[in-house]
Amino acid sequence: MPRTETVKSNIKNIVIMGCGRVGATLAALFDAAGHKVTVLDIDAYSFRRLPPSFSGTALIGNGTDEEILRKAGIAEADAFIALTQGDNRNVMAAQIAQQIFKVPRVICRIYDPLRKDIYEQLGIEAISPTEIFADILFKRLEKQ
Repeated sequence: MPRTETVKSNIKNIVIMGCGRVGATLAALFDAAGHKVTVLDIDAYSFRRLPPSFSGTALIGNGTDEEILRKAGIAEADAFIALTQGDNRNVMAAQIAQQIFKVPRVICRIYDPLRKDIYEQLGIEAISPTEIFADILFKRLEKQ
């Protein structure tokens, strides 16, 4: 796991949807930095990725369900991060967090770069690992 550095921001309460490799690692980093972290996933088995030291909350449920989001504490969240494997679910959950619950910071992972650009035009902060990784590989090969 990457080393934890102090995060200087007003973000103290974070809800993460998706406990895959990235979600679990991010949850552990924020937890170790002293933030309140809630991780949502539809599969309880996913929580095995969280370290034994994780002191946050792991909640089974779908992040597109408003009642589950309420149980996760979305109304008090400073940030919501959607990290499931599904672009549609991520963007839907991000819109719910942003527009219904007025979460101040919402970030959404979108694999499809074309859709990412569209969602950003709609005001959703989106990150495409596809674009990021392609850019890294391109730059690495161009160095030679």
